[in-house]
Amino acid sequence: MSHKKVRHVLERGSLGIVRVSKSTLRNLEKLRDNLNLKSLDETIRLLLMKHRRMLINDLFGIDAERINPFTEEDRGEDRS
Repeated sequence: MSHKKVRHVLERGSLGIVRVSKSTLRNLEKLRDNLNLKSLDETIRLLLMKHRRMLINDLFGIDAERINPFTEEDRGEDRS
């Protein structure tokens, strides 16, 4: 992205400024409105949280809910 295209500021806050293209800003605003969120910051946080959740699901696979912790019977050794 060139500096000329990146002129739109999402929100000004105490932590800094994020610059995005007009189309990205419009998309974030639409998403914010569709999800009834209060701010673009909240919208971005939600996107990040969903992305993290997706990564975790990819790492653990589709069997994540069916996996149980090991039991003593699973050891297969004599511990007497």
